Amino acid sequence: MGQGRPKKVRYIQNMPQVLQFSPRGKPGRPEEVGLSIDEFEALKLSDHQGFSQAQGAQAMKLSRPSFGRLVRGARRKVADALANGKIIKIYPGDAQVGVRKVDFRLDSFQEDLAKFNAQTKKVLRAAKSASAARRAQTPAGATPKDMF
Repeated sequence: MGQGRPKKVRYIQNMPQVLQFSPRGKPGRPEEVGLSIDEFEALKLSDHQGFSQAQGAQAMKLSRPSFGRLVRGARRKVADALANGKIIKIYPGDAQVGVRKVDFRLDSFQEDLAKFNAQTKKVLRAAKSASAARRAQTPAGATPKDMF
């Protein structure tokens, strides 16, 4: 059976400086929980930096439902590790990772979003005026069939 379509590139702010967290005071070698780099980034954006799911999804360049799944999975794994004294290891995972040079702070993200929305409104106004100009040039009573 096929693997399905390949995963999209998941953008992260930067690689974490620490890739493993170990509990203290548990005898022997504790079990491990693996956290993929994209789960780590989603958890960091939503819970540490205060991004909404929609904002986090835009920052990582993926859909909001995909971002929500990453956050849910990461929370479940971290909770399991904390509750059961397991090691948390962060690994690259099976997705390609593209590191963006942009800082993912919420305030800078909101500024970028406002600029994008303003640009989108400008483009929509231009498209509406072009459409109105085409309608004004169309002879009265003409159908789209007559024009082509």
